[in-house]
Amino acid sequence: MTAHVLVVNAGSSSLKYSLVDADTGVALATGLVERIGEESGGSHTHTGPDGTKHREDRQCRSHEEALRTAVDAFGRIGPSLTETPITAVGHRVVHGGARFADPVVVDDQVLAAVADLVPLAPLHNPANLEGLTVARRLFPDLPHVAVFDTAFHQTIPPRAYTYAVPLAWRDEHRIRRYGFHGTSHQFVSGEAARMLGRDPAEVNVIVLHLGNGASATAVRAGESVDTSMGLTPLEGLVMGTRSGDIDPALHAHLARQFGWTLEQIDTALNRDSGLKGIAGQNDFREVVRLRAEGDPAAELAFDVYAYRIRKYVGAYYAVLGSVDAIVFTAGVGEHNPDLREAALAGLDRLGIRLDLERNRGEVDGPTLVSPAGADVAVLVIPTNEEWEIARQTLTALGR
Repeated sequence: MTAHVLVVNAGSSSLKYSLVDADTGVALATGLVERIGEESGGSHTHTGPDGTKHREDRQCRSHEEALRTAVDAFGRIGPSLTETPITAVGHRVVHGGARFADPVVVDDQVLAAVADLVPLAPLHNPANLEGLTVARRLFPDLPHVAVFDTAFHQTIPPRAYTYAVPLAWRDEHRIRRYGFHGTSHQFVSGEAARMLGRDPAEVNVIVLHLGNGASATAVRAGESVDTSMGLTPLEGLVMGTRSGDIDPALHAHLARQFGWTLEQIDTALNRDSGLKGIAGQNDFREVVRLRAEGDPAAELAFDVYAYRIRKYVGAYYAVLGSVDAIVFTAGVGEHNPDLREAALAGLDRLGIRLDLERNRGEVDGPTLVSPAGADVAVLVIPTNEEWEIARQTLTALGR
């Protein structure tokens, strides 16, 4: 019997949802409610089985009203939840701390644990908690499963997740590397092994998840052993509006020299840095367009972005010792051949080469973009976090 999982991703002012066939990964419907709780400008978009997007202005005052709006859309637009019943509800939860290494069936203890982790993800976990609470109230007879962004990285060894900071920080305040984008890295690394025709336990992969948020992960034998994001999603690669790696003394320097507050600095590094800070644009497509027009700031942004990726590829090659595949995924990774070429330039001695014709060809689904028989396969694999959440939801239920 086909299992359909309703995947819910509750943000601070948005609610994304997908009804996913857990066997095939096909999304029978997707939707997005935006600007929840805001005074104006709310909207709801529901894409039904025929692929048509139905958008309406809709002001939802709460996540409960947003989820009820979604349920109503299934009745009006389809697919009918009576004819396509939901087996379970899978929830994306950003931070599981060191406690959750696997998806878990949600009960009151899990809700309390997610609430306890709010200090580690103050922008995300409260919204995730609201989504869990509301969905359990609307679907009381269905099992609910929490799938954590951080869970896949709980296999990272202490030498890689430990920051060299005072013991009290680590023990009492849980300061360490956690990593994010775990569901994407897990899905893509598994698909890479499948493309190579090998068991994941036999494969070492470097996954590059490159979107507005970006991260790199070293995967050995199907397990994450290092990842670029840290305590928060700010560390690591250059991103759309996030700086990635910086000197940690920057905060103190800016506070001493200019009297800036921690909140001002934190906001600037998360919202006004990265590509936006260098080129004035956080959308990589705009950076590419400006670069083609000869804009020097866009050229620099592109170079910095690619250079940081190349540094992490080299570092994770050293971590793994041998690499079977490098995988590009997410919006930038899947759609920009120039970036793939720039990020891997000069790595021939490591067995990493691109076939330029394949790299510039159409990427429609998982695609090999390195020469046949290359020492290291370079792959482009579209991520599917919703399918991964659906599969992990069923795994947690023992199916």
